[in-house]
Amino acid sequence: LDVLQPVYEALAQGKTAGEIADAADKAAEATVPMKALRGRASFLGERSIGHMDAGARSTALLVRAVAEAIEGN
Repeated sequence: LDVLQPVYEALAQGKTAGEIADAADKAAEATVPMKALRGRASFLGERSIGHMDAGARSTALLVRAVAEAIEGN
């Protein structure tokens, strides 16, 4: 949800595919200072801080791939 919520908001605002992909990347990067509370990384506790959430990163990559396909790149 870290990435999907900003993607949804960008879609609702009528942003371009590229802007939506950028929103996804920005949201994934915003997970770096967060402590993981769910998933495998949650076992790391405080040590998870400073690392991008893997689920957020993979979701951002998928969003960018779809955006590039839509734009024909």
